[in-house]
Amino acid sequence: MEQAIIELARSLPGRVVALVGAGCSTDSGIPDYRGEGTARRARNPAQHLAFVQDPLTRRRYWARSFRGWPLMAATTPNVAHHTLAELEARGKLSGIITQNVDGLHHAAESQRIIELHGALRRVRCLDCGSVTSRSSLQARFAKANPTANPAPILLADGDADVTSVDDFQVVDCAHCGGTLMPDMVFFGGTVPRERVDEAYQWVDEADGLLVVGSSLTVFSGYRFVKRALSQDKPVGIINLGQTRADRLARVKVEAPLGVALPALAKTWATEQVSESA
Repeated sequence: MEQAIIELARSLPGRVVALVGAGCSTDSGIPDYRGEGTARRARNPAQHLAFVQDPLTRRRYWARSFRGWPLMAATTPNVAHHTLAELEARGKLSGIITQNVDGLHHAAESQRIIELHGALRRVRCLDCGSVTSRSSLQARFAKANPTANPAPILLADGDADVTSVDDFQVVDCAHCGGTLMPDMVFFGGTVPRERVDEAYQWVDEADGLLVVGSSLTVFSGYRFVKRALSQDKPVGIINLGQTRADRLARVKVEAPLGVALPALAKTWATEQVSESA
């Protein structure tokens, strides 16, 4: 791995923007959808249109989310999150475009973050647009469902398995009685245009793109690789497993992020010292 890290560091000599996927959070105990072992726990996530239109889909989602939220809320940043924050503080990283909704980049004290798919810690009313915290909603759910228990195992999007949702009581917006939805982009949903445009601008302003822990299977992330390549900017990848852009990257490092990112940060620091000497 050492030589691959050196090659990756040298392929991205300027300021880079990071595109971060679910692989960054697996060491924090949050499973991904496509990583190692995913097939054993594969399931169909809630779809945007079904959530908006079908009360049963909403009840099933909130029943699962209620069980999983205590575990999700207790997760903390891992070495990968902290290393990205360190790289930003050093001026090497110009920002983080994250596909994750767990808020762990904020917890690691990164400053310049675009949460491409939104954030689980916020809840939005589809009717009046008011935004509240997921923690306050959890308290309302607990009051309405006093016999429901937290889950022992967390799943990929912060929820948990349930055997039945028939008795689960869904609460409505405390302001207008409308329908509540996590402030995030569900599968089949659309990332807001202004958010995409801001992320494009970050790629345009950077000297290169570093993909961290993403398979790039969905276009919402892959588009930024295409943007960088269209400007002849280098793209580097650190990911366990195949990605959609393996053949397009200058360098691909297949290694655990908790090992590879600190090694990359150290190599970049060494290269900068050598250049200034």
